[in-house]
Amino acid sequence: MTKMIAALTMAAGIAFSAGGVAAANDVATGIWRLDNGRVTVKVTPCGGNLCGTVVALKKPRDDKGRPRLDKENPNAALRSRPVIGLTILSNMKQIGENQWKGTIYNPDDGNTYRSNMQLQKGNTMRVEGCIAVFCKAMKFVKVE
Repeated sequence: MTKMIAALTMAAGIAFSAGGVAAANDVATGIWRLDNGRVTVKVTPCGGNLCGTVVALKKPRDDKGRPRLDKENPNAALRSRPVIGLTILSNMKQIGENQWKGTIYNPDDGNTYRSNMQLQKGNTMRVEGCIAVFCKAMKFVKVE
């Protein structure tokens, strides 16, 4: 009987924890626009974590009127991909209440950086891209 109670208690704890993660992930999902309007990202669940895909750009075309491409990608075979549609936030794993850690890809320089994401008050989200100990923070505003 004691083992059964312990098993049920552990199962309830696991279910509660999973529910808490799902609820927090739901809050972070949606459409987010960089505060300067340069890029809009859709954050969705992926593989138990969160990912973010570019859905709009302030300037979606280059100077010649062509769609902006991932031309700085270190893999030459990927340089013809349009930036709209790229997954730039990957493997954003929840590490605390309203906080995630993963990676961010920057198509402007073709590099992938460690990333921290944190929900803040007023439907805003702070996203950092970090190299070594230096981080650059960006503020996103939820639009949907």
